[in-house]
Amino acid sequence: MNAFSHPIDVVIMAAGKGTRMKSRLPKVLHRLAGVPLVQHVLGLAAQLQARSAVVITGHGADQVEPVVLASGQALAVQCVRQEPQLGTGHAVQQAVPVLADDGVVVVLSGDVPLTQAQTLQDLIAQCGGQRLALLTVELPNPTGYGRIVRHGSAVQAIVEHKDATEAQRQITEVYSGIMAVPARLLKDWLGRIDNRNAQGEYYLTDVVRLAVADDVPVVAHTIADALEVAGINSPLQLAELERAHQLRQAQRLLEQGVRLLDPARFDLRGQLECAPDVEIDVNCIFQGRVSLGEGVKIGAHCVIANCTIAAGAVIHPFTHIDGEKSGVTVGEGALIGPFARLRPGAQLGAEVHIGNFVEVKNATLARGAKANHLAYLGDATVGERVNYGAGSITANYDGANKHRTVIEADVHIGSNCVLVAPVTIGAGGTVGGGSTITKSTEPGSLSVARGKQVSIANWKRPEKKPKA
Repeated sequence: MNAFSHPIDVVIMAAGKGTRMKSRLPKVLHRLAGVPLVQHVLGLAAQLQARSAVVITGHGADQVEPVVLASGQALAVQCVRQEPQLGTGHAVQQAVPVLADDGVVVVLSGDVPLTQAQTLQDLIAQCGGQRLALLTVELPNPTGYGRIVRHGSAVQAIVEHKDATEAQRQITEVYSGIMAVPARLLKDWLGRIDNRNAQGEYYLTDVVRLAVADDVPVVAHTIADALEVAGINSPLQLAELERAHQLRQAQRLLEQGVRLLDPARFDLRGQLECAPDVEIDVNCIFQGRVSLGEGVKIGAHCVIANCTIAAGAVIHPFTHIDGEKSGVTVGEGALIGPFARLRPGAQLGAEVHIGNFVEVKNATLARGAKANHLAYLGDATVGERVNYGAGSITANYDGANKHRTVIEADVHIGSNCVLVAPVTIGAGGTVGGGSTITKSTEPGSLSVARGKQVSIANWKRPEKKPKA
């Protein structure tokens, strides 16, 4: 239940074509920080503990609606369609049949992703279930935005830019497109708006005029941060907002004590938790849920997703870690990379070394195990202090099923070996370089499985015949 005396119902406008995006993808499905724009807004509705979210779709509805309905947010979500698109007022009219009279409606836009929950909580408080509350912002260049026309401190109207006089266009306080309004009042006003304006559209902003006529107080909650209400209409605006958002995330991490070599070259597309003294070099991308322990060092150009990295570990440059759903863990003091790849199910113990061009998938490596060069460990259990040679692989797939390889403690695997699963290499054993092992080996044994070397003395290499 939310902290307000009235239930909150969020209406999200997501019907526009987004012509200036120059894309077949509906505008609200373009991504910011790795997440579709409309999902940012749905997440905001969830933070408000809204009773419901009604998403108004239109252009590309067949693409937008599955994303919306599968968003995983902890609130009831439904879609209504606006066909044809006849303006913002007409859009919200489509939501009227599914809005209960006892709630406060918060109107948001599916292409405005960075509004903060506290801002909306303050706006809802100003509404109080009795007033029309508008979120406004002061802009040095308000071109294209609806101007807030006041009489004294009271809001009298919102005038769209195309309908504004020259005097009104000098006003720098603009409407953000976000409002909080009692549902019972909103329904009445939506039934009374018309399209007598320069665009021939039904403007949602006309409800301000109707509220004033009905003696309903119109209040404005003004903020200074234009980023919170910035909408996206073009690839350029999306890129600018992405950079601004990433820089703010970087600044928050710096304030927490994280060492970012260059905040302008940092991308967070999920959730990142950092213990003290974490260092992150340039051009790293973090996705999903990532936790970095105390003193972790991340080298340049790494992509890290859905993993936990314990204290003191070093991730060298150009490493790719992605745990997807099953996760990846890296133990204390481990050394990973450069150019290493950790895939889902990689569980690395303390002081494990994974070197350049080594791939690990669904494998557990115990303390001190090492695979330093050009190797593959898939579906494997690796014991303590194992040394796994360059060019060696676990052949875990028989064409139909996966099988597991067990390498017990203190084993040495020579270079260019193939361990054909299912197979167990006994503790303390050694596998000679170039061997293909198809049977389990005894502890402490030397296992060699390769063709006998043949040397032919005084052999002459073939020569090319001269051209005729």
